[in-house]
Amino acid sequence: MDRRLVDYFVSLVKIDSESQNEAEIAMFLKNDLEEMGAKVIIDNAGKNVNSNVGNLIAKFPGKIGKEPLSLFAHMDTVKPGKNVKPIIKDGVLYSDGSTILGADDKSGIVMIVEAIRRLQIEKFDYAPLEVVFTICEEIGLLGAKHLDYFHLNSKIGYALDGGEIGSIIVNAPALNTWQVTIYGKEAHAGGSPEKGINAIQVASEAISKIHQGRIDAETTANIGIISGGQAHNVIPGEVIVEGEVRSHDPKKLEKITNEIIAVFQKVAEKYSVKLNETVVRASIKEEIQNDFPFLKIDSNGKAIKISKDAAVAIGLESQITSSGGGSDANVLFGNGICAPILGTGMHSVHSKDEFIKIEDLEKGTEWITEIIKQFSK
Repeated sequence: MDRRLVDYFVSLVKIDSESQNEAEIAMFLKNDLEEMGAKVIIDNAGKNVNSNVGNLIAKFPGKIGKEPLSLFAHMDTVKPGKNVKPIIKDGVLYSDGSTILGADDKSGIVMIVEAIRRLQIEKFDYAPLEVVFTICEEIGLLGAKHLDYFHLNSKIGYALDGGEIGSIIVNAPALNTWQVTIYGKEAHAGGSPEKGINAIQVASEAISKIHQGRIDAETTANIGIISGGQAHNVIPGEVIVEGEVRSHDPKKLEKITNEIIAVFQKVAEKYSVKLNETVVRASIKEEIQNDFPFLKIDSNGKAIKISKDAAVAIGLESQITSSGGGSDANVLFGNGICAPILGTGMHSVHSKDEFIKIEDLEKGTEWITEIIKQFSK
């Protein structure tokens, strides 16, 4: 067991860093990276996303004349992530069960920092490195969305995050979030129900007609939030329904999103009430937002070849795969940086059962070390 590697991981997970509260770990890492010879910048992303710190960007000068390589991981964790008490049992790192562990994504941070340390100890002449540790990944990839890309010159990189050790994620879907507000007509539920249009009823009928879950191999849809109504004796005049659509195909993403909105519109048109000589009709207002773009990396490209060759060199079995979720890599790709996601071996993330095997932590560090070497040739 690499004691320094494990101790460093333990030291990081003990630092509280729930989303929007990453300042302590950012300053800890800034000090370490500066001691290692990096020039460190903290950008202004925190001001835009209500975090107490921005993204950390560390630049190691490296080999003169060589193009830079970027390495990414995120500093924030989900809740409950305060006062983490890591324990080691049978070669596996857990929390004590009262919190998450924080391997998502401090395992990625550790692998990056320790890989660079090993190369420096070895006195290996590596390429210029641009290390980026983002904030607020867990609450909408906000750090990556507000990252100051002016500071980055690399076009190839690697994002260390979820997945089995050895996994190379090259495809991830784009995500549309949508919100539909249904407007009915309020009325007293007992005294004059015929004067009302029940917005919950309109929403319910629409929802019953919408195909949710797995649409096809590339596309999913979900309705996640419904809110509205005031009291049991008032016919609700307004309801808000929120959901998402994900797809690896841009045409399907647009088609399914538009179909969902059309269902609400069609159902709402059926509901009306006549009050005196005026006809009041149900109506809707929709809002659609592209939350993050596609990740679609050429499986035969330079970044993939290097990561596969590096895995072979250290005896690690690698596999090209796809993801159904989004990560910083989606946003990076949309900003011109080809950064496949390398799995760090974290398990049961976002839960108190989260764990990571020490052997995976060590193998992942070895993998990143070899990737930097391969890139630097």
